[in-house]
Amino acid sequence: MARLGTDSAWKRVCFALLLCAAAGIPLQAQTFTSLVNFNGTNGGDPDGSLVQGLDGNLYGTTNGGGSQDDAGEIYKIMPSGTLTALYSFACPQNMCASGSDPSAGLVLATNGSFYGTAVGGGAKNQGTVFKITSHGSFTTLHSFAFKQGRNPYAGLIQATDGYLYGTTERNGSHGGGTVFKITTAGKLTTLYNFCSQTNCADGRNPFAGLVQGADGNFYGTTLNGGTSASNCGAFGCWTLFRITPSGTLTTLYDFCSKTNCTDGGNPYSGVMQALDGNFYGTTWQGGACPPGCGSGTVFRITSNGVLSTIHAFNVADGSKPYATLIQGTDGSLYGTTSEGGGNVQGTVFKITLGGVLTTLYSFCPQHPCIDGSIPYAGLVQATNGSFYGSTSTGGTIGVGTIFKLSVGLGPFVESLPGSGKVGAVVKILGTKLKGTTAVSFNGTAATFTVVSNTEITTTVPAGATTGFVTVTTPSGKLKSNKKFRVTG
Repeated sequence: MARLGTDSAWKRVCFALLLCAAAGIPLQAQTFTSLVNFNGTNGGDPDGSLVQGLDGNLYGTTNGGGSQDDAGEIYKIMPSGTLTALYSFACPQNMCASGSDPSAGLVLATNGSFYGTAVGGGAKNQGTVFKITSHGSFTTLHSFAFKQGRNPYAGLIQATDGYLYGTTERNGSHGGGTVFKITTAGKLTTLYNFCSQTNCADGRNPFAGLVQGADGNFYGTTLNGGTSASNCGAFGCWTLFRITPSGTLTTLYDFCSKTNCTDGGNPYSGVMQALDGNFYGTTWQGGACPPGCGSGTVFRITSNGVLSTIHAFNVADGSKPYATLIQGTDGSLYGTTSEGGGNVQGTVFKITLGGVLTTLYSFCPQHPCIDGSIPYAGLVQATNGSFYGSTSTGGTIGVGTIFKLSVGLGPFVESLPGSGKVGAVVKILGTKLKGTTAVSFNGTAATFTVVSNTEITTTVPAGATTGFVTVTTPSGKLKSNKKFRVTG
């Protein structure tokens, strides 16, 4: 099933016409491993990023395939590569009651369950929000209906207030899509309806998801609207916005506001906040010519809307980045491009906050593309230190793969949630946690319980301040990949 009717089908046809070059690529010390070849029955066309569960396994979705009606699949995969199908979306008599075509990845909530969105299906065929456990117990929480929005292409995030936040790409009371929040029990509240201003100056069609900044506000992008009419037509181009938890929206930047879109256009991905406090993201096209000639950009933007392009892709180092970036434990940003690279089928790259880019892997070094091709999804760094991702095509059957890329980074721990006040319960995700002797929040010791080899429960200790969480194991000390923010 088509992921995005206006562009997905023709992009895939165009990509299929590209020939894979035979040349390999010189790389730094690293290991690329193809873990899974999707075959349709176990899913196909994975477009969303993976997420690590409390059990140490990775969880994800496919936009198509499955054992039912080619409506998509939810799966888990062990770090070693063993895949288990958890749930297949079904559409008997073309009625996809539980949803269909999940385009985004899942989010792990503090209750240990996963939450996600399906682009289509539901009671009104407008899309759904669902919940699934690590054992495959599935619940449809909400079916969108017209003024509530339609087609949630993006995934969800869980904010510091416990609500899940997301976007719908279409409809809403003004027709331009929505920002919403929903409880883990399924009660939905619409926070903002796009295209409420003349000529859609506030933007329209939020395709990507949100990120919550350290200031408590949410940041995201739209694919249409804005005020850059001189370069992009009557309705402008694409925007980056900030929205408060109560729904007050501010447009921070209009993409393509510079001549020939040297600042980038079509931000299909959302933004992420790095440890330096700035937000980083990618645009699918635009960029300086030379070198990029419209192949897309990596940008940095402050919370006040000051944008800097830190890299313009030039096809040889990648083209058309589609997914949101992540920050690795080495401080660099990691991502994928859906085209370009040495073999024109997409790349995995890292880029420093200063803009120095290194191509880590180019897909399809031989034909057919057994290692995969066209990685629309972004990466996740598991607590074992390796990166995991997927390709939407390629593999032995041609419907996508899951891969692992190790670049020499060591294991770490991750806190869930990433902030809380003194006394709040926190789960710590990791590997080889049995035998842990100490847990501390920025140097302040905390009481804890080792639940399993991949999970510890603890509470924020009195006197704790914002900083990294450290876990002392028999193998050594493990530091969290992000600072835990002490609130209240």
